[in-house]
Amino acid sequence: MGAKLIVLGGPSMLIGLGGGAASSMDSGSSNENLDFASVQRDNPEMERRCQEVIDRCWQMGDDNPICFIHDVGAGGLSNAMPELVKDGGRGGRFELRDIPSDEPGMSPLEIWCNESQERYVMAVAPENLEQFDALCRRERCPYAVIGEATEAHHLELGDSYFDDRPVDLPMDVLFGKPPRMHRSVSRSSFTKPIFDSTKIDLNDAVSRVLRLPSVGSKSFLITIGDRTITGLVARDQMVGPWQVPVSDVAVTSSSFDVKTGEAWPWGSAHRLRLSMRPHPGAWQWAK
Repeated sequence: MGAKLIVLGGPSMLIGLGGGAASSMDSGSSNENLDFASVQRDNPEMERRCQEVIDRCWQMGDDNPICFIHDVGAGGLSNAMPELVKDGGRGGRFELRDIPSDEPGMSPLEIWCNESQERYVMAVAPENLEQFDALCRRERCPYAVIGEATEAHHLELGDSYFDDRPVDLPMDVLFGKPPRMHRSVSRSSFTKPIFDSTKIDLNDAVSRVLRLPSVGSKSFLITIGDRTITGLVARDQMVGPWQVPVSDVAVTSSSFDVKTGEAWPWGSAHRLRLSMRPHPGAWQWAK
């Protein structure tokens, strides 16, 4: 009880807000505001400084000043801080305005929930705070004490600017088991209609069913993933001005610095070796 709750690393910025939600949505169902809000910005220099501090701490063995540590991912501090105190069997009391921020004008929700990169949250005992501060100063890694652990399993986030508490709830509300689902089921009887297959032309039925893109088209096997992620694909799987038909041959380069490659025609188990002529885009058989 009384352990200092610390944010180590870079300041809060209006980035990555809703990144977890945006990545879980179906393609095309998102909106412009959510797309921009979910963009991330990395900071390799800050990540290195944080790692140096963490390395110096765990290398101290039993004298490690860090009691608990947690990464900051989807949900930002709103997810990391509650999970940190929960893992320690404690509650937490936080001050929103003690969180470092590089963008003035952010709302309490944006400060508490943004997903800025290269941050860690941790608990440090009060008697080890001076030692932890010396390590951070040596590595020039910023940190901020934003709260302390409490014996009561309760989360409280105060906001001195608005003089209110944006978050004030028991821990079991956030981490408790969800309520059980209750279903009401009723049974009804029905008469199965008589199906007369003699009135169906089999050839016509097969033709009509196979015309459905969800039945006859297998393009989802190609469009389900990135088609040119390796950088060595010389001919895209989809061809034509509208990228609708599937190519009858797959052409790939052997490497990034050569003018040779392979072709795999449809229906063939043999690979054809190709070499490229001096003018780009033209392939000839390799001797």
